Amino acid sequence: MSNSTSLPHALTTPPTKWLSAYSTFITTHQSSVTQIESALRSLTYIIPGRFRDAELASESLHSSIQLLSMYHDTLLTRSLSKLPGAPKQQSFHNRYTKFWIQKSKFYRRVATILAIVQYTELLWEMTAKRKGTKTRWRVVVLLEAIKAFCRLFLLKITNSRPLVTPALPERELIPEDEKEDEEDEEAFLEAEIEGRPHPQILEKEYKMKRTGLSLPSLPKSSDISSYLLSKVLTADDIKSPSTLLNKLHGSAHLAEILHILQPVIYAIAMSRSKSSKNWQPWLLGLSVEYAARQLRKDGLRTTALEREQWNKRGWAMGWWAMRGAFYENVTKGFLHRTSERLPGLISGVLDDYLYLWDNYYFSTSSN
Repeated sequence: MSNSTSLPHALTTPPTKWLSAYSTFITTHQSSVTQIESALRSLTYIIPGRFRDAELASESLHSSIQLLSMYHDTLLTRSLSKLPGAPKQQSFHNRYTKFWIQKSKFYRRVATILAIVQYTELLWEMTAKRKGTKTRWRVVVLLEAIKAFCRLFLLKITNSRPLVTPALPERELIPEDEKEDEEDEEAFLEAEIEGRPHPQILEKEYKMKRTGLSLPSLPKSSDISSYLLSKVLTADDIKSPSTLLNKLHGSAHLAEILHILQPVIYAIAMSRSKSSKNWQPWLLGLSVEYAARQLRKDGLRTTALEREQWNKRGWAMGWWAMRGAFYENVTKGFLHRTSERLPGLISGVLDDYLYLWDNYYFSTSSN
């Protein structure tokens, strides 16, 4: 009996220890981890022949890095939640998303599924395309439908508040480890005894290890005005996280639903179109998006986070120049002619992306 109970314990204990050690490593070396992630992500962008020769392998690597980065964000967010006090200069976006993650487990799960689909959608399309055009478009429509359902659930969970992009909190810096705090404190005390300012204290806020009190960073003489303005609290800074976005009513609520359904409508129209140069799917998709923007009118109660999100959506509309008939009839020829005039290395990288834009729907998706 003892052998039967000890065997599962022996099998499950090592992975738990490994995960715990890995989590500790990530939280104590976040700067190095972030730099490695950025380097690997950049490498997948600039590898010559990335898309032509080994598109599945390179996109699998890129998606894996994105998913691993999302897992690291979860570990760092969990570590931050265990620390006393709120993080410095926390963005409105992170305040809002963290509130809903803590309040609703369903929000966290749906937002995680949405992020996973977004990180892997191009890889799924590449895999499906090898089985034929019909299979490819079925997968594209299915993925857009899954994302739309996730967004509709998020809209319901947040009591009809506008969606934020991304739906999960973004990465934040965590305080440095105790060893660095000890070195800073010793340097500060030494500088104080000698009657000179410690340069590191001028650059960042310093937290005393024993008392836990924070010494604010000191500005340069030329930056006093901006320093004082940065310390002024706005109305949004003291708001409850749930009120950082207003509830949608009437035409604004309809506009949000149209915004959510627009990618599905466009994908279905593209799947039924016989030619990629046909203007009807492109005009339909753009019209739905434009109608959504027109139905939603800015009011006097518009919050800073709401303006930030709608500015993102405005910039994202620029991707319509890289989609469907507009790309095939206008942008594509211009980019190919430009590529012929560029130096060899730059032209090679651009050609790889032209191959991607020419052949895959999700390569220019902004949702």
